[in-house]
Amino acid sequence: MKVVKTLDEEKIEQEQQTENKSGYIRLKRFHFIMLLFFVVFLSAGITTFALAFGKEKVVTVGTDRTEFNKLYTAFDTLKSGYYKGVNQSKLINGAIDGMVKSLDDPYSVYMSNAEAKSFNSSISSSFEGIGAEIQEKDGHIVIVSPIKGSPAEKAGLKPNDIIVAVNGKNLQGMDSTQAVTLIRGKKGTTVDLTIQRPGTAAPVNMPIIRDEIPIETVYGEMVGDGIAKVQITSFSTNTSKELVKTLNDLQKQGMKGLVLDLRQNPGGLLDQAVTISSMFVPKGKVIVKEEDRNGKITEIPSENKGNPSLPLVVLIDKGSASASEILSAAVKESAGVPLIGEKSFGKGTVQTVQDFSDGSNLKLTIAKWLTPNGNWIHKKGIQPDYAVALPDYASLSIINPDKALSLSNVSTDVQTAQKMLKAVGFDPGREDGFFDDKTKAAVVAFQTAQKLPADGVLKGNSTLKLMDLLREKIKTNDTQLQKAIEVLKGRMK
Repeated sequence: MKVVKTLDEEKIEQEQQTENKSGYIRLKRFHFIMLLFFVVFLSAGITTFALAFGKEKVVTVGTDRTEFNKLYTAFDTLKSGYYKGVNQSKLINGAIDGMVKSLDDPYSVYMSNAEAKSFNSSISSSFEGIGAEIQEKDGHIVIVSPIKGSPAEKAGLKPNDIIVAVNGKNLQGMDSTQAVTLIRGKKGTTVDLTIQRPGTAAPVNMPIIRDEIPIETVYGEMVGDGIAKVQITSFSTNTSKELVKTLNDLQKQGMKGLVLDLRQNPGGLLDQAVTISSMFVPKGKVIVKEEDRNGKITEIPSENKGNPSLPLVVLIDKGSASASEILSAAVKESAGVPLIGEKSFGKGTVQTVQDFSDGSNLKLTIAKWLTPNGNWIHKKGIQPDYAVALPDYASLSIINPDKALSLSNVSTDVQTAQKMLKAVGFDPGREDGFFDDKTKAAVVAFQTAQKLPADGVLKGNSTLKLMDLLREKIKTNDTQLQKAIEVLKGRMK
């Protein structure tokens, strides 16, 4: 990619500049120097020979780099004066990590060998974990979006949920890669997340069983009247190929119009967003612009490898971020495609990765990306053309299935359960969080209908089944999809 090439070129230039400033080069250029300095030259020659052929290799960084003096002094002081032995590699890694954190950019991170391996697996064919995109935001680890069909989605995690702790370990002050290392693990093992949902009073403990998360990113189906719905869950290595195959299959089934669902899509690879945008944006029209640190703007045009005349609408929400926002903005501004749903997340920067020989790497922000009209949506998001919210019950918090809710309990969990019961057709008559006789009767009716032990206590399988029914209710009463189909039918005429 062009951005990587630019970084390599800059690195070569820096190495050349360092070489040109070194004492050795100056020595060769001024070999005619006065005999008075002969001893100095002789000493330098002996030192050079010793460094080149001795057992201990010494790496020098140019004595004129005075900005590193404080760093060297701190390193030497810790190495020689700390009350117990220190790990030299750990000190160096910590210094790099500290430099990156000082940028105050949640998308620029230094990753250890283990963290880099975990990061790379997120764009490969599969990985083991809970299946959720996270980021560091205002000192907290926040869910950007759960992956479709993942343990995270099944558990009820939603965008903007805050992960307070993992297996009891507080995440305050950690970056996203450190948090990912704690959350991921072998298939079949359990990780306990403490979740704080915005607008709720108390955090909830949620045990989630890890599983293999296949990076299948495209799901398509016909929804009637010649309309197809295709959901893209992330932009991974093979997403564009998956989409082409899915669209070809739907075309054979009579697709005449398309709803492209980018809700809760946290983004991914830039090149995939550009390739997919080219399927719907006329050739030559701008898909995205990149602005570097000097204000230079590079336009990336559509290569038009698809069918830009296919009637199309796009669904977005607050979990649509990064590459999904690039695609949304491209079709909106360069192809006149309407967006439906909620304001998107708002990530308007581009990252690349610098690998190190020990397996660690540095992910850093190298540019802003702008919409075709030159708008920077960072921290602002993209407003839909048709603002449509899901029903209130779609944003209800999860309930810990290990916690028993029974007669005379008073809590926010009881309040959430009461709202869930009402949404799925078992109205308890109140939503204030007090578990009274009517609430118990509603629970018994629900348990009886689901052929569960009718003891009037919400716990375990009863709680899980209640949340499953709610998810089905949200799916069948998807107000955003309904509006998208309505708008698309008007464009198909």
